[in-house]
Amino acid sequence: MTTQTISHDNNTRPTQTKPSLLNSLGPGIMMAAAAIGGSHLIASTKAGAIYGWQLVGLIILVNIFKYPFFQYGARYSAATDESLVRGYARMGQPWLLLFLGLNAFASVVNIAALLGLTSALLGAVFPGIPTLVMAGVVISVCLLIVLRGHYHLVDGFSKWIVVILSVVTVAATLLAFTQPSAAPAEFVAPDPWVLGSLAMLISLMGWMPAPVEVSAMTSLWGRSKAQEDGPRSMKTALLDMNVGYIGTTILALFFVALGAQVMHGSGIELAKSGAAFSQQLADMYASVMGDWSRWLVIIAAVCCIFSSLLTCVDGYSRVNKSAWDNLHGNDSPNTESPLLALAISAAAITLVTQFPGSMLAMLEFAMIAAFLTTPVFALLNYRLMNASHVPEEHKPGRALTLLSQAGLIFLFGFAALFIWWKWMM
Repeated sequence: MTTQTISHDNNTRPTQTKPSLLNSLGPGIMMAAAAIGGSHLIASTKAGAIYGWQLVGLIILVNIFKYPFFQYGARYSAATDESLVRGYARMGQPWLLLFLGLNAFASVVNIAALLGLTSALLGAVFPGIPTLVMAGVVISVCLLIVLRGHYHLVDGFSKWIVVILSVVTVAATLLAFTQPSAAPAEFVAPDPWVLGSLAMLISLMGWMPAPVEVSAMTSLWGRSKAQEDGPRSMKTALLDMNVGYIGTTILALFFVALGAQVMHGSGIELAKSGAAFSQQLADMYASVMGDWSRWLVIIAAVCCIFSSLLTCVDGYSRVNKSAWDNLHGNDSPNTESPLLALAISAAAITLVTQFPGSMLAMLEFAMIAAFLTTPVFALLNYRLMNASHVPEEHKPGRALTLLSQAGLIFLFGFAALFIWWKWMM
């Protein structure tokens, strides 16, 4: 495999006009857009609705333990001027093949889950249209934006959707605390710390805040942004990543709080179909914000999931294209691939047909699959950031290294526990 010589001399870079704070943000916000979908709107709300406040600690913990591996996506690109995918190629072809195989699988499963969820939620807006037809329309619109709009359109769309849904959710949660809890005084919440709840815990952590392979997307988005707007400093890259990551973590807690305050102990059983669940979601917001908010919430929810879908179609296509190119010794900066985006989308629609009328079941399958592959992606990022070609001053320090190692133990441990419980017990 051919290799590429990378220069780290910042003095040779052209002088750029210093961008505003908002313009300097991009890959981190797109990561947030990929995250604030199924994991927040569905899984976090469901966690609060079923278990109340009991899973807040677990959500905080998994976000802390995954943090280093997401940060490495931004850190590596800023340190080396290349993507994580190129770094995997430097580690050797077996590592790159392992990444490509797992990422191709994750592409289809995660995009199918988001596509099915978007189409199902739209069923509340356009009742009577078959889910498969709706899925075809949704993915066509998504592909049109990704293939014709390129990076800037996806970047701009993601920022606004994240802001709108965040404002609505924070407002609804704060209003919910002005009202009595839905749970009666004698209500006893189910215990999440039993083996029977393990599938729920694993699915919650799988997309919390997002699958770890999204870090490879942020490194490619960072590279695209650097090509269009000028090189990014390490400080800017980490600030962008931290704003997106910390923002998604805080917002996840707001969704848990809303579910705990409004739905926990109410006796309402969460629906499995998309149209019914979207109605429950609208009812939850309307109970604290008023009936006027129903359509606003449904539209915001659809836009939120669509934003995640849009971001993932763009990101997964770029990453798979880059991995394939690097397998053949080519680290092309052009990572757009219409043919690959169409192929992944077609496979995703095919998978959607396997879960008719069961939105939450498909989502749970995707989230569990994401968690089981997470330790491998995390290990790849950890090994890469400690590789010899990474400048010493940009390698993780002692604290970040210890957190990475603790995270690997946490992720591999839970994955092994689930495999033992599901297939070996």
